[in-house]
Amino acid sequence: MTDLHDPSLYLNRELSWLDFNERVLQLAEDERIPLLERVKFCAIYTTNLDEFYMVRVAGLRDQIDAGVENPGHDGRIPSETIALIRERVLELGRRLTDCFEGRLRPALAEHDIRVVAVNELDDDQRAELARHFQKVIFPALTPLAVAPGRPFPYISNLSLSLAVLVRDPVTDQTVFARVKVPTEILPRFIALKAPTPGAITLLALEDVIANHLDALFPGMEIADYNVFRVTRDADLEVSDDAADLLQAVEDELRRRRFGEVVRVEVGADCSERLRDELAGLLGVQDDEVYPVDGLLDMGALWQIVKLPGYGELREEPLVGHTHPRLLRHEGERPDVLGAMREGDVLVHHPYDSFSTSVERFVEQAVADPNVLAIKQTVYRTSDDSPLVPALIDATERGKQAVALVELQARFDERMNIHWAKALEEAGVHVVYGQPSLKTHAKCVLVVRREGDGVRNYVHIGTGNYHSATARLYTDFGLFTTDEQIGADVADMFNYLTGYGRPLHYRKVLTAPNQLRDGIIGQIEQTVAAHSPESPGRIAMKMNALVDGPCIRALYEASQAGVRVDLNVRGICCLRPGLEGISENIRVVSIVGRLLEHSRVFAFERDGEHTIYISSADLMPRNLDHRVELAAPVESAELRAELLDALERAFADNQSSWELDGEGIWHRRSPDSDPTHPPPRNLQLELADRLANRQTASTQDAPAMSGQTASGSLTPP
Repeated sequence: MTDLHDPSLYLNRELSWLDFNERVLQLAEDERIPLLERVKFCAIYTTNLDEFYMVRVAGLRDQIDAGVENPGHDGRIPSETIALIRERVLELGRRLTDCFEGRLRPALAEHDIRVVAVNELDDDQRAELARHFQKVIFPALTPLAVAPGRPFPYISNLSLSLAVLVRDPVTDQTVFARVKVPTEILPRFIALKAPTPGAITLLALEDVIANHLDALFPGMEIADYNVFRVTRDADLEVSDDAADLLQAVEDELRRRRFGEVVRVEVGADCSERLRDELAGLLGVQDDEVYPVDGLLDMGALWQIVKLPGYGELREEPLVGHTHPRLLRHEGERPDVLGAMREGDVLVHHPYDSFSTSVERFVEQAVADPNVLAIKQTVYRTSDDSPLVPALIDATERGKQAVALVELQARFDERMNIHWAKALEEAGVHVVYGQPSLKTHAKCVLVVRREGDGVRNYVHIGTGNYHSATARLYTDFGLFTTDEQIGADVADMFNYLTGYGRPLHYRKVLTAPNQLRDGIIGQIEQTVAAHSPESPGRIAMKMNALVDGPCIRALYEASQAGVRVDLNVRGICCLRPGLEGISENIRVVSIVGRLLEHSRVFAFERDGEHTIYISSADLMPRNLDHRVELAAPVESAELRAELLDALERAFADNQSSWELDGEGIWHRRSPDSDPTHPPPRNLQLELADRLANRQTASTQDAPAMSGQTASGSLTPP
C-alpha cells in the first residue's frame, strides 16, 4: 500500500506558484495576442512577483532566521526552496527582459509608441528634455549622501532609486549617495513631442535623472551609478491577543514600512564595487541581490497599457449584460428581490453585470421600506464602491446595517480601515472579526418583513464586493431565498458579531470548522457510490490546491477508479498521472484575459450532482485560518449552468495548460491534439453564450459537446 504522505507525491508550493507566473509570462510572449495586451501581461507578471517576495519569500526567510526549517509536503526545507526560487526567478527574468526589450519595445515602435533612452534623442528633443527636467523633475529630487553624521537613508518598499558614487575632485573622497526616483508624484515614463503627428516618445524617469546627475551634485564627479529597487517583508503579523484589532492593524501598517529587505534588484551592468557597497548598506546577502538586464519594475508598463486610443492593439472589450431573470419588465430597472422570490438566480461575472445584479440588490434593499436589516462582509472593496455607502444610507433610513470588515485583507488594509471608520461614524454596526481568523466569506444578508414574519434574501459569492475586479475576475454569485441557507447565513453573522461557539449549519459548509471535512466527506461519498455500472466523477475549479488531507482524499478517489478533473488556476501541489496513485486525475489551468477566480466543487454519483460554490480554495490558510463559506446550488437549471462552465473549462485548448506527473505544465492547442479538435476558448465562449441568451433557462443555451440535457459531468 502506497504511503500517501510520501513527499515524492507532492509538488513544492512556491515553485508551483512560479509555474503559474510563468504561464502569465507565456501570454506576454504569445504573438497571437494583441500588442498592448502582451505589454499588460509583462506588468502583471512583475506585480505578481513583487507580492510573492513580499509575502511568501519573506515568510521563508523568517523561518530560516528563526532556525525553524521544517520540510513542506514535498520534503524541501525553506533554504532549499529559496535557492530554487532564486534560480527560477533569474531564468524567468531573462525571458521577461528578452520579451519586452527584444520583441515588445520594437513592436511598439512600429506603432509609433517609442520607448527610448536619452542617448537616442536628437538635439531638439534633448533640449526639450533638459527644460522639462529643470522645470518639473529637478524640484522633486532629494539627493542623500552617506557620510559621517549622515546615515544610510531609509529605502521604502518597491521604490526605485539610483545608487551613485560621487567623488570630490578636491579631496579625492568618494561617497555613496542615493537619489529616489519619485514615481509616486511623477509618471514613470516622460512623454516628449514626437517627430511625427500621432506618435509618442517615452523615456524612463530614472534614465532622465541619471543623465542629469551633475545638476544634483554640482562640482562633483559622478564615479559610478546604477538603478536599484528594494522589496521588503510586507506581511502583517497581528497578535491573537490584540485587545483592539483596529489599532493593532494600524500599528502593523506603520511597521510594514520597515520590514526586512528580502530582495534587491539592480541593473545587470552594475559594477561589483557599487553592488557590494549597496548590499552592505542594505544588509543583504549576495543571494538576495538580483541583476536585471533592462527595465526595472515592469509594473510601470501599465502607464503604456492605458495610453488612450490604439484600439487595434487591444482585445475587444467584454461587456457585462444584465441577467435576463432580473429584467422582469422591459424598460424598468432590474428587480433582483422580485426575481429571487420566483427562484434562485446564478450570476457569472463579468459576463453578468455586477452593477445591475449585486449592487442593484443592495440598492433595492436600502430603498425598500419593508427591509429591516442589511448585513454584509467586506473583504476587499474599491474606493468608489456604492455598496459600502449603501450601508450608511440604510442606517440613515432607520434600518439595521451591519458590516463585517476584514481589516487584515492583505494590501487592502488601509482602504478597509478608511471604510470602517466612515461606517462607524455613520452609525453602522461595524465588526472586525477575530485577530486569528480572516473573514474571507462573501455574503450579503437582507432581512425583509413579509406578512406575519420575515424572509431572508441572501447573496453568496466566490469573489469580492469590488466593482473594479468584478470586471476583470470571473466569479459566481448565488441569489437565494432558501430558508435553510438564509438561516445559516444569519447564524454565521450572529456568531461572528456576537459571542458563542459555531453552530451546526443546515446546508452551508463553513471554515474553519466544517469545510475541509465537508469536502472530504463529499469525495468519500462519491468513492463509496462509484461502480462500473454507475461511475462517479469529481470536478473542481479553484485558484489553488495545497491542502494535504484534501489531496490525499483525491488520490484515494483516483485509486478507487473515480474520474477527477481539476481546474486549478495557480498553485497545485498534487501530482496527476502517477500510476497506482493519480492516473485518473487530470489537472488543467486556464490563464487568459480575465482572472479565473471562482471556486466550484462538483460531485456526480448515482446520476445525481452535488455542487457547491465557495469563497475558499483548498489551502490550509483558507480551511484553518479563515472564515469561509461554501453554499450548495440546488436548482437543476443552475447546476446545469455550473456544469456547462466546468466542461467548457476542461475543453479549452487556447488558453489552458495541462499538468503532468513530473510537475511540468504543457500548453494545450488544437494542433498538439492528435484528434484535431476545433479551437475552444472558455472565456470567449462564455462571453458569447451569456451575452446572447434570451432566457435564464440553460435548456435554451448552446449544447456542450458531450454534455447531456441533465447537465452530466460526462467529459466532452
